[in-house]
Formats: sequence, C-alpha cells, structure tokens
Amino acid sequence: MYSCALAAIGVSSAQAASCESNFTVEGVPLVTALSYKTWEAFPKLDPKKALDRLASAVLAEGFSDMKVDKAFGAITALQETSGFGRPQTLRVVARKLGGATRVDVIFSVQAGQVAPEDSVRGSVCRVIAAAAG
Repeated sequence: MYSCALAAIGVSSAQAASCESNFTVEGVPLVTALSYKTWEAFPKLDPKKALDRLASAVLAEGFSDMKVDKAFGAITALQETSGFGRPQTLRVVARKLGGATRVDVIFSVQAGQVAPEDSVRGSVCRVIAAAAG
C-alpha cells in the first residue's frame, strides 16, 4: 500500500529524500546476512558522469576488487575486514529516472557478521554524495 502511494508521488518528491532518510537494514544480526540499503536521486545529473564519480568514492572508502559495468551503470566491490576471508559486498547502481539520476547502494555482510549501522550509513552516504561531484 505504501509503495503504491510513493510511486504515485513521482520523482520530484523522491528527489527531496536524502540518503540518510532512505537508509534501511534487512536481516537478523549474526543469524542471517544483513543488507544495508539506501538511495538518493539527483536532478539533471548524467548517469555516466555519476558512475565515474561513484567509482572514485568507492575506492576512497576502502573497497577493493572493484568492477565497473558502464553499460549497466553498476559497480561491485569487496571489503575484507574480518581477517577470515569473508568479504562484504558493495553494489552501486546509477540509473536515469525521469529527469534525475537515481543512485542505489546495497552493502551486504555475511551471516555471523555485523557492521555498526551508523558507520555503514555514513560510508554509503558519502559514496552516494560523490555522484553529484
């Protein structure tokens, strides 16, 4: 019901929503994998330009093994902080949505791992903010 109402609002209202206010966490800490998700829309931003900026920001946040798929506007990168070879995955997508570019980020940690919510929110929102330049 809520998603239908939000879809009816359109891009202009979505553009006002910030990365921080769109941030959600799915999963059960230490029991299941966790997905930290957020997004933000930037009016009049070219998705290709955004993708280049996002790639630089992903590296600046300490991710490695980055793959950029320019055809799909997608970035995948890994971060190993456990010391046991269990990397966390970051996925970033920049796509045209009406007159804006929407940037979606999903940061996933494996079952048995946790990441401080405030720290993840700050990191992924810095990546998203880089899209605007």
